[in-house]
Amino acid sequence: MRYLNSMMCRAAVLCAAAGVVSCDAAGDDATAIRVDDGVKYQTIDNFGASDAWTMRFLGEASDETVRQTADWLFSTECDAAGQPLGIGLSIWRFNLTAGSAEQGDRSQINEFTRGESFFAEDGSYDWNKLRGQRRMLREARKRGVEHFLMFLNSPDVRFTQNGLATNTGRGDTYNLRPECADAWASYMADVIEGIARHDSVRFDYVSPFNEPDGHWNWIGPKQEGTPATKQEIAALTRRLGEEFARRGMATQIVLPESSDYRCLVGTHMTDSRRGYEIQSFFTRDSVDTYVGDVPNVPRMIAGHTYWTTTPLTMLRDMRVALRDTLRSRGVDFWQTEYCIMGNDEEIGGGGGYDFTMRTALYVARIIHHDLVFADARAWQWWRAVGEDYKDGLLREYHDEGDEPSKWRVKDSKLLWTVGNFSRFIRPGAQRVAVACDGMVDATDPTGLMVSAYENADGSRVIVVINYAETPSVVTPEWGRGTRWQAYRTSDAEGENLKPVGTTRGRAAVEIPARSVVTLVGRSGR
Repeated sequence: MRYLNSMMCRAAVLCAAAGVVSCDAAGDDATAIRVDDGVKYQTIDNFGASDAWTMRFLGEASDETVRQTADWLFSTECDAAGQPLGIGLSIWRFNLTAGSAEQGDRSQINEFTRGESFFAEDGSYDWNKLRGQRRMLREARKRGVEHFLMFLNSPDVRFTQNGLATNTGRGDTYNLRPECADAWASYMADVIEGIARHDSVRFDYVSPFNEPDGHWNWIGPKQEGTPATKQEIAALTRRLGEEFARRGMATQIVLPESSDYRCLVGTHMTDSRRGYEIQSFFTRDSVDTYVGDVPNVPRMIAGHTYWTTTPLTMLRDMRVALRDTLRSRGVDFWQTEYCIMGNDEEIGGGGGYDFTMRTALYVARIIHHDLVFADARAWQWWRAVGEDYKDGLLREYHDEGDEPSKWRVKDSKLLWTVGNFSRFIRPGAQRVAVACDGMVDATDPTGLMVSAYENADGSRVIVVINYAETPSVVTPEWGRGTRWQAYRTSDAEGENLKPVGTTRGRAAVEIPARSVVTLVGRSGR
């Protein structure tokens, strides 16, 4: 009962029928949502976001700002009126940065995208480093976040070929001195053990590479990052797996955080040293790149959902192709990074923060397609907190001065819309079959999009996205007598996962124009 009690906050749930219409009002235009929980698809592992790069500073803001940020991102509690306090992210991505901050301007990286190293000047470890990021780790753990992932964009500058955390002046290979491979693996293991010892946070996962196939990574400078070939990834993953096994560590290694789904299933904007990553890493006859027998490497691949979100035909077809390849190879899939980029022209590209449902609905449509058509077991946003760009769930401000103590944050419809998924679909949930008349796979990318999930505790979740400019009415059909609590996010003032009433069984529910409604319930049988 723990999930249901937490999700519905039943002691304070709204019992008024605000936003919920009666069966009689539904008429013949209601869309029946027919759920078949006898047909199950992927298990959901988590929803998350990363601390890059803002938490280095924001983690040292005022206690009030830190608490509010952590509540919005991680809380699964409700206030006295049943209003969720946060979106309940279930994984937090911690950026193990590479030491560009200590280099200052010599790093050739913007001040606010640099990151520290755990190394002191004399080569020993300084466990007072990355202080702001580690504070947010602890805040996440206090609020019940189940899983933690550590990711690297570059090896530490002590190990790189050019002495930098960016690929400046190099080609398209991994920026690591060959003689430092053992030190590279040991450093990651040491940090995982050190944070567990000092902060009581244990990393379930480590992602040692980031967009190794992304052509931006070959140019620099911009931010910490480096390309890598498949052979380099495989060889270093073997070394890291051996190090974890030697120490008896359970941390799983996530690969390869591809920049583009097209690199997972084929070759895209590169040569044969990259691409076809599902086949290359998990097919035994790919002898130079196979990692399926490496300790601590799950049979799972991670990719970023950039660049394939438009046009709408690609949004669907690319994910179907990805799913078919994954299923044919018996490989699971995580979507591990996304924010708005230049090709997302429907909402004006990435520039300029957007607090409205325009960006929020666009992202909800992508989440739906990744879960329903790509069988994604995880969906993770890029930066939890960003500046004047569409890359943060929260918007930060430091217009009173650059001192971290004066930084503040503001929430957005994007944050709460992601919460329509993350807050209620908990780790261990399974996506189940759903059908709606007149909609193939319960999906109209310009109208209604419906998906359904059964949590490990038996509670039921239906997420309904209405992309259209007109309202719709739905009737959920899932067993007998299910009591549904509706939570709605829209552009209306205060509608941020707002509890808008309860219904039972097949009673009709209104889905206003340009909104997302999540129905949470348990069978009444």
